[in-house]
Amino acid sequence: MLVNATRMLKLAKQGHYAVGHFNTNNLEWTKAILTTAQELNSPVIIATSMGAGKYMGGYKAVAALVKALDESLGITVPVALHLDHGNFEAAKACVAAGYTSIMFDGSSLPFEENIMKTKELVNLAHDKGLSIEAEVGAIGGTEDGITADGEVADPEECKKIAELGIDFLAAGIGNIHGIYPKDWKGLHFDALDKINKATGNIPLVLHGGTGIPDDQITHAIKEGISKINVNTDCQLVFAAATIKYCAEGKADPTSENLEKGYDPRKLLKPGYEAIKAKVAEKIKLFGCEGKADEFFKI
Repeated sequence: MLVNATRMLKLAKQGHYAVGHFNTNNLEWTKAILTTAQELNSPVIIATSMGAGKYMGGYKAVAALVKALDESLGITVPVALHLDHGNFEAAKACVAAGYTSIMFDGSSLPFEENIMKTKELVNLAHDKGLSIEAEVGAIGGTEDGITADGEVADPEECKKIAELGIDFLAAGIGNIHGIYPKDWKGLHFDALDKINKATGNIPLVLHGGTGIPDDQITHAIKEGISKINVNTDCQLVFAAATIKYCAEGKADPTSENLEKGYDPRKLLKPGYEAIKAKVAEKIKLFGCEGKADEFFKI
């Protein structure tokens, strides 16, 4: 069931758990995320970056794929289709394409410009029934060619962005995208506490969920994190499973293998299963297993 992310994240905030945001890159990833959420009776956010949207044939193609799979697979848990780290133009394009949620990342812009563009997109998204996420304090690492160090957001800036009417907020607390370096110092929980107090009851988002120790994840959820983004973790397990399958010669058409292991349905299956396992692991860690029923209670 496709919905915006507002209600599911408000419930997560109240219930002290987090909803998993999982990026997709193709049909296999989309199917793995949807079916695993259904099996665990969990709300879920499925997202594309701008780059993945382009790779998959455009935002309209992504929306059509997710909506068709949601229906054909009989998915009954709440699913939000979300744009991850979108610029102003991408956010508007996803509203038009049929996404149910968008993120505008204006963290690299002058703060006043971030406010101006966020405010315009809040009005556009809410007019169309979408939820909207904004960002203060650039998340470290590289996302679609944009590289930043792990910043700690200014609580006062977070407050000003939250007051624009956004539905949830990504605020840097030392987290980064991709694989964390060995000398990473961990999440800044003192900063998270200040941001949480400054922004009131708005759900907060933790980007760069890959590589953060489980104990820091659970602590962050207790301190107000209601949405956690996962992408690199799925990329790593998908790649490892696919490489292993090929290394074992199962896809070699010259071998005596009569099972046609080079068939893409077989070639991609180990990666598909690896993503399902990783998504299930994260849903359980975030505490949102079995929480889908809450969404439908009056």
